[in-house]
Amino acid sequence: MSAQLTFSRRELLAGAGGLAVLGAPWSSLAEPDAASPVLLPTPRDNLLALIRIQASRREEDVPWWYSGVIYGAEDGKAPRLLFGFEGMEMYWMRHLAGGEFELIGHTVSFLKDAASGEWLRDWRNPYTGELLEVPAAVQGGGAGRGFNYSEKGVRPTLFMDRMPERPPAYRILSGGGRLWLSKETEYPPGMAQPRLQRQTMNCALDEFANPAIERLKTQFASTVFMPWRAWMNMDGRPGHLIWHAAGLKLDSVESLPKPYRARLETEHPDKLTARPG
Repeated sequence: MSAQLTFSRRELLAGAGGLAVLGAPWSSLAEPDAASPVLLPTPRDNLLALIRIQASRREEDVPWWYSGVIYGAEDGKAPRLLFGFEGMEMYWMRHLAGGEFELIGHTVSFLKDAASGEWLRDWRNPYTGELLEVPAAVQGGGAGRGFNYSEKGVRPTLFMDRMPERPPAYRILSGGGRLWLSKETEYPPGMAQPRLQRQTMNCALDEFANPAIERLKTQFASTVFMPWRAWMNMDGRPGHLIWHAAGLKLDSVESLPKPYRARLETEHPDKLTARPG
Protein backbone atom coordinates (compact mmCIF):
# COMPACT_ATOMS: atom_id res chain seq x y z
CA MET A 1 0.00 0.00 0.00
CA SER A 2 1.62 3.24 -1.12
CA ALA A 3 -0.63 5.70 0.72
CA GLN A 4 -1.58 6.13 4.36
CA LEU A 5 -3.83 8.36 6.44
CA THR A 6 -2.23 10.10 9.39
CA PHE A 7 -4.02 11.88 12.23
CA SER A 8 -2.03 14.67 13.84
CA ARG A 9 -1.79 14.94 17.60
CA ARG A 10 -3.87 18.13 17.47
CA GLU A 11 -6.68 16.42 15.56
CA LEU A 12 -6.97 13.72 18.21
CA LEU A 13 -6.33 15.86 21.29
CA ALA A 14 -10.00 16.36 22.05
CA GLY A 15 -10.64 12.63 22.00
CA ALA A 16 -7.61 11.86 24.13
CA GLY A 17 -7.81 14.63 26.68
CA GLY A 18 -11.43 15.78 26.75
CA LEU A 19 -10.71 19.25 25.36
CA ALA A 20 -12.93 21.23 23.04
CA VAL A 21 -14.00 19.57 19.80
CA LEU A 22 -11.91 20.73 16.89
CA GLY A 23 -14.65 20.62 14.29
CA ALA A 24 -13.82 18.63 11.16
CA PRO A 25 -10.34 17.15 11.65
CA TRP A 26 -10.46 15.47 8.23
CA SER A 27 -10.96 18.74 6.37
CA SER A 28 -7.30 18.86 5.37
CA LEU A 29 -6.96 15.16 4.56
CA ALA A 30 -7.89 13.40 1.34
CA GLU A 31 -8.72 9.72 1.60
CA PRO A 32 -6.91 7.49 -0.95
CA ASP A 33 -9.07 5.39 -3.24
CA ALA A 34 -7.52 2.11 -2.08
CA ALA A 35 -7.50 0.68 1.42
CA SER A 36 -4.70 2.31 3.38
CA PRO A 37 -3.20 2.12 6.88
CA VAL A 38 -4.35 4.69 9.42
CA LEU A 39 -1.56 5.94 11.69
CA LEU A 40 -2.36 7.45 15.08
CA PRO A 41 0.28 9.54 16.86
CA THR A 42 0.65 7.78 20.22
CA PRO A 43 -0.07 4.45 21.98
CA ARG A 44 -2.70 6.30 24.03
CA ASP A 45 -4.51 7.34 20.87
CA ASN A 46 -4.45 3.74 19.63
CA LEU A 47 -5.92 2.54 22.93
CA LEU A 48 -8.74 5.10 22.89
CA ALA A 49 -9.51 4.31 19.27
CA LEU A 50 -10.03 0.66 20.20
CA ILE A 51 -12.26 1.62 23.14
CA ARG A 52 -14.47 3.89 21.01
CA ILE A 53 -14.78 1.25 18.29
CA GLN A 54 -15.36 -1.76 20.55
CA ALA A 55 -17.35 -0.19 23.38
CA SER A 56 -17.58 3.40 24.68
CA ARG A 57 -15.39 5.91 26.45
CA ARG A 58 -18.31 6.38 28.85
CA GLU A 59 -19.17 3.90 31.58
CA GLU A 60 -22.41 2.48 30.18
CA ASP A 61 -24.00 -0.66 28.78
CA VAL A 62 -22.88 -1.37 25.22
CA PRO A 63 -24.82 -4.28 23.65
CA TRP A 64 -23.80 -6.09 20.48
CA TRP A 65 -26.05 -8.43 18.50
CA TYR A 66 -24.68 -11.14 16.21
CA SER A 67 -25.61 -14.28 14.31
CA GLY A 68 -23.55 -16.94 12.62
CA VAL A 69 -22.76 -20.60 12.01
CA ILE A 70 -20.61 -23.28 13.65
CA TYR A 71 -18.65 -25.95 11.77
CA GLY A 72 -17.14 -29.15 13.08
CA ALA A 73 -13.62 -29.81 11.79
CA GLU A 74 -12.39 -33.40 12.06
CA ASP A 75 -8.76 -34.06 11.32
CA GLY A 76 -8.24 -34.69 7.62
CA LYS A 77 -11.92 -34.13 6.68
CA ALA A 78 -13.90 -31.25 5.21
CA PRO A 79 -15.61 -29.02 7.84
CA ARG A 80 -19.24 -29.99 8.56
CA LEU A 81 -21.97 -27.42 9.24
CA LEU A 82 -23.41 -28.25 12.67
CA PHE A 83 -25.41 -25.27 13.96
CA GLY A 84 -26.54 -21.75 13.45
CA PHE A 85 -26.53 -19.39 16.42
CA GLU A 86 -27.68 -15.96 17.56
CA GLY A 87 -26.49 -13.97 20.52
CA MET A 88 -25.59 -10.80 22.35
CA GLU A 89 -22.47 -9.47 24.02
CA MET A 90 -22.96 -6.79 26.66
CA TYR A 91 -19.93 -4.61 27.46
CA TRP A 92 -19.16 -2.09 30.20
CA MET A 93 -15.85 -0.21 30.12
CA ARG A 94 -14.81 0.52 33.72
CA HIS A 95 -12.49 3.47 34.30
CA LEU A 96 -9.50 2.52 36.46
CA ALA A 97 -6.73 4.48 38.12
CA GLY A 98 -3.81 5.62 36.01
CA GLY A 99 -5.83 5.99 32.82
CA GLU A 100 -6.46 2.25 32.45
CA PHE A 101 -9.78 0.54 31.74
CA GLU A 102 -11.40 -2.84 32.34
CA LEU A 103 -13.85 -4.28 29.83
CA ILE A 104 -16.39 -6.40 31.71
CA GLY A 105 -19.59 -8.03 30.53
CA HIS A 106 -21.04 -11.26 29.26
CA THR A 107 -22.12 -13.23 26.22
CA VAL A 108 -25.32 -15.25 25.69
CA SER A 109 -25.67 -17.34 22.52
CA PHE A 110 -28.54 -19.69 21.63
CA LEU A 111 -27.93 -22.42 19.06
CA LYS A 112 -30.22 -22.82 16.06
CA ASP A 113 -30.97 -25.45 13.46
CA ALA A 114 -28.67 -24.47 10.60
CA ALA A 115 -31.35 -25.14 7.97
CA SER A 116 -34.61 -23.92 9.56
CA GLY A 117 -33.21 -21.23 11.87
CA GLU A 118 -35.34 -22.48 14.79
CA TRP A 119 -33.97 -22.70 18.32
CA LEU A 120 -32.31 -26.03 19.10
CA ARG A 121 -33.48 -27.64 22.35
CA ASP A 122 -32.01 -31.05 21.54
CA TRP A 123 -29.59 -32.24 18.88
CA ARG A 124 -28.45 -35.56 17.50
CA ASN A 125 -24.68 -35.57 17.31
CA PRO A 126 -23.78 -36.64 13.74
CA TYR A 127 -20.41 -37.96 14.90
CA THR A 128 -21.69 -40.22 17.68
CA GLY A 129 -25.44 -40.60 16.99
CA GLU A 130 -26.25 -39.51 20.57
CA LEU A 131 -29.32 -37.31 21.21
CA LEU A 132 -28.25 -34.42 23.46
CA GLU A 133 -29.86 -31.51 25.27
CA VAL A 134 -28.54 -28.20 23.91
CA PRO A 135 -27.55 -25.57 26.52
CA ALA A 136 -27.12 -21.87 25.93
CA ALA A 137 -23.54 -20.65 25.59
CA VAL A 138 -23.16 -18.19 28.50
CA GLN A 139 -19.88 -16.71 29.64
CA GLY A 140 -18.39 -13.56 31.09
CA GLY A 141 -17.47 -11.95 34.36
CA GLY A 142 -17.94 -8.86 36.49
CA ALA A 143 -15.48 -6.35 37.90
CA GLY A 144 -12.03 -7.84 38.31
CA ARG A 145 -12.79 -10.70 35.91
CA GLY A 146 -12.76 -8.91 32.56
CA PHE A 147 -10.00 -7.60 30.28
CA ASN A 148 -7.57 -4.87 31.33
CA TYR A 149 -7.04 -2.22 28.63
CA SER A 150 -3.94 -0.05 28.83
CA GLU A 151 -1.06 1.15 26.70
CA LYS A 152 0.74 -2.00 27.91
CA GLY A 153 -1.77 -4.27 26.21
CA VAL A 154 -5.18 -5.93 26.45
CA ARG A 155 -4.97 -8.81 28.93
CA PRO A 156 -7.38 -10.85 31.07
CA THR A 157 -7.45 -9.11 34.44
CA LEU A 158 -6.93 -12.30 36.44
CA PHE A 159 -3.82 -13.25 34.42
CA MET A 160 -2.05 -9.91 33.95
CA ASP A 161 0.99 -11.04 35.92
CA ARG A 162 1.35 -14.10 33.66
CA MET A 163 1.10 -12.34 30.31
CA PRO A 164 3.70 -10.07 28.67
CA GLU A 165 3.27 -6.31 28.47
CA ARG A 166 2.94 -5.16 24.88
CA PRO A 167 0.92 -2.46 23.10
CA PRO A 168 -2.45 -3.60 21.73
CA ALA A 169 -1.70 -5.65 18.62
CA TYR A 170 -4.08 -4.58 15.88
CA ARG A 171 -4.12 -2.86 12.52
CA ILE A 172 -6.34 0.01 11.42
CA LEU A 173 -7.17 0.51 7.74
CA SER A 174 -9.46 2.85 5.84
CA GLY A 175 -11.16 2.78 2.45
CA GLY A 176 -14.49 3.57 0.83
CA GLY A 177 -15.46 5.94 3.60
CA ARG A 178 -15.06 3.21 6.26
CA LEU A 179 -12.45 2.48 8.89
CA TRP A 180 -11.81 -1.05 10.14
CA LEU A 181 -9.72 -2.47 12.95
CA SER A 182 -8.54 -6.10 13.02
CA LYS A 183 -7.27 -7.82 16.14
CA GLU A 184 -6.89 -11.15 17.91
CA THR A 185 -8.18 -11.97 21.39
CA GLU A 186 -5.54 -12.42 24.11
CA TYR A 187 -6.33 -15.68 25.92
CA PRO A 188 -4.81 -16.63 29.28
CA PRO A 189 -2.15 -19.37 29.30
CA GLY A 190 -3.10 -22.99 29.84
CA MET A 191 -6.45 -23.04 28.00
CA ALA A 192 -7.33 -26.10 25.91
CA GLN A 193 -6.31 -25.80 22.27
CA PRO A 194 -6.97 -24.90 19.54
CA ARG A 195 -8.22 -21.47 20.66
CA LEU A 196 -8.04 -18.31 18.54
CA GLN A 197 -10.35 -15.44 17.67
CA ARG A 198 -9.68 -13.01 14.82
CA GLN A 199 -12.12 -10.10 14.68
CA THR A 200 -12.59 -7.13 12.36
CA MET A 201 -14.71 -4.14 13.42
CA ASN A 202 -15.62 -1.26 11.13
CA CYS A 203 -17.24 2.16 11.42
CA ALA A 204 -17.75 5.31 9.35
CA LEU A 205 -14.49 7.15 8.75
CA ASP A 206 -15.97 10.61 9.32
CA GLU A 207 -17.48 9.53 12.66
CA PHE A 208 -14.17 8.07 13.81
CA ALA A 209 -12.48 11.35 12.93
CA ASN A 210 -14.85 13.30 15.20
CA PRO A 211 -13.39 13.05 18.73
CA ALA A 212 -16.70 14.19 20.26
CA ILE A 213 -18.22 10.79 19.39
CA GLU A 214 -17.27 8.59 22.34
CA ARG A 215 -19.26 5.53 21.22
CA LEU A 216 -18.94 4.72 17.54
CA LYS A 217 -21.59 2.87 15.53
CA THR A 218 -19.68 -0.29 14.70
CA GLN A 219 -20.19 -3.51 12.78
CA PHE A 220 -18.03 -6.63 13.05
CA ALA A 221 -17.21 -10.08 11.74
CA SER A 222 -15.11 -12.70 13.54
CA THR A 223 -13.92 -16.28 13.29
CA VAL A 224 -13.19 -18.40 16.37
CA PHE A 225 -11.40 -21.75 16.70
CA MET A 226 -12.08 -23.71 19.89
CA PRO A 227 -12.27 -27.32 21.14
CA TRP A 228 -15.44 -29.40 21.01
CA ARG A 229 -17.94 -28.23 23.63
CA ALA A 230 -18.12 -30.50 26.69
CA TRP A 231 -21.87 -31.11 26.25
CA MET A 232 -21.24 -32.65 22.81
CA ASN A 233 -19.68 -35.75 24.50
CA MET A 234 -16.97 -36.16 21.87
CA ASP A 235 -14.79 -38.25 24.25
CA GLY A 236 -11.42 -37.12 22.92
CA ARG A 237 -12.36 -37.40 19.24
CA PRO A 238 -9.74 -35.47 17.20
CA GLY A 239 -11.05 -32.19 15.85
CA HIS A 240 -12.45 -28.82 16.90
CA LEU A 241 -15.14 -26.19 16.22
CA ILE A 242 -15.02 -23.16 13.94
CA TRP A 243 -17.43 -20.32 14.77
CA HIS A 244 -18.11 -17.49 12.34
CA ALA A 245 -20.25 -14.52 13.37
CA ALA A 246 -21.20 -11.07 12.14
CA GLY A 247 -23.20 -8.34 13.83
CA LEU A 248 -23.35 -4.78 15.06
CA LYS A 249 -23.28 -2.54 18.10
CA LEU A 250 -26.77 -1.52 19.29
CA ASP A 251 -28.07 1.60 21.00
CA SER A 252 -29.78 -0.52 23.68
CA VAL A 253 -31.24 -3.98 24.34
CA GLU A 254 -34.55 -2.65 22.98
CA SER A 255 -32.98 -2.97 19.52
CA LEU A 256 -32.41 -6.73 19.85
CA PRO A 257 -34.51 -8.92 17.52
CA LYS A 258 -37.78 -9.67 19.33
CA PRO A 259 -37.55 -13.52 19.37
CA TYR A 260 -34.02 -13.43 20.78
CA ARG A 261 -34.82 -10.73 23.32
CA ALA A 262 -37.91 -12.61 24.53
CA ARG A 263 -35.87 -15.75 25.18
CA LEU A 264 -33.07 -13.78 26.84
CA GLU A 265 -35.54 -12.02 29.17
CA THR A 266 -37.12 -15.36 30.09
CA GLU A 267 -34.00 -17.48 30.61
CA HIS A 268 -31.22 -15.00 31.47
CA PRO A 269 -32.79 -11.71 32.63
CA ASP A 270 -29.68 -10.88 34.66
CA LYS A 271 -27.71 -10.54 31.42
CA LEU A 272 -29.65 -7.49 30.21
CA THR A 273 -27.03 -5.22 31.79
CA ALA A 274 -23.32 -5.38 32.59
CA ARG A 275 -23.44 -2.54 35.13
CA PRO A 276 -21.05 -3.45 37.99
CA GLY A 277 -22.86 -4.55 41.15
